[in-house]
Amino acid sequence: MIDIRNLETFSCAAENKSLSAAARRLHVSQPTVTHRIKVLEREIGAPLFIRGNLGLELTETGRFVLPWVQRLIHDTNNLAQMLASMQKDIVGELRIACSTTVGKYVLPQLASRFCLSYPDIRARILACRPEHAALDLLQGEAHIGVLSSETADPSLEAQEFFRDTITLIVPANHRWANRNSIEPQELLEEPMILREETSGTRRVLLAELTRHDISLDDLNIFIEIGNAEAIVRTVAAGYGISFVSKQASVCLVERGDIVEIPVDGLSLRRTIYMLRKRNSRPHRPRDVFWGFIHDPGNADILNLASCRPRANRA
Repeated sequence: MIDIRNLETFSCAAENKSLSAAARRLHVSQPTVTHRIKVLEREIGAPLFIRGNLGLELTETGRFVLPWVQRLIHDTNNLAQMLASMQKDIVGELRIACSTTVGKYVLPQLASRFCLSYPDIRARILACRPEHAALDLLQGEAHIGVLSSETADPSLEAQEFFRDTITLIVPANHRWANRNSIEPQELLEEPMILREETSGTRRVLLAELTRHDISLDDLNIFIEIGNAEAIVRTVAAGYGISFVSKQASVCLVERGDIVEIPVDGLSLRRTIYMLRKRNSRPHRPRDVFWGFIHDPGNADILNLASCRPRANRA
């Protein structure tokens, strides 16, 4: 097993481009630094440094290994700090930036259960637009973000939160109401109520329709509305059809005001992600909640959003 001290020595020497500078930073002798790096090179099976005009330079292997070593050191330090604080009470504030509609159906229940388990934590769920969730994390306005897409920002870490189902809804008196399903091309015949341009629901829908050679311009868009609940009520009032998260429509479906209609060949499922800053100081409420969401005891809440639409009977 690789000694973490050898990894720390390699990282320090790479950062300072000097064995002597690494020795001073680590408060050890230069021969100790040299020995640790030689041991690491022997374990890896390749040299990590060459001597250049400006001091130590990384080899190709060294450049490849360094980011992994730095991440491992960071995670090891975080783990040590977390274990050291395990005996302390978990207290403080947990701020969660939620940019997706379905998140507000699942997240409040999960956060409430979390606060019951940890009564000294105060949770706040902050609604925001998708483009602001990652920014809130980076600027420290939130500890955790919930989005309907992953982020390419390397400073943010993502994990799957839950899977969401998007369904086609029509008014209860619609001519499709007793259909078991429809074909994608039939969507072109009806006035469509669409989510706003930044919506994850809209993004998933248009991507799936493209597979059936249907573009945004082909749709008969009646109106765009930036709120899922408002769309559901507008459909129930008979003004068009729409695609929304199943969680947004379930109440009016059960009441009989609207009907879900499967669309043949459309796989309208999306993954909701949870994000946090990758390299940040340990924050107990955030880090405990990060693991809490996938506790087996919370499967009942996460499964709420994962229900597939039921086919209607003729």
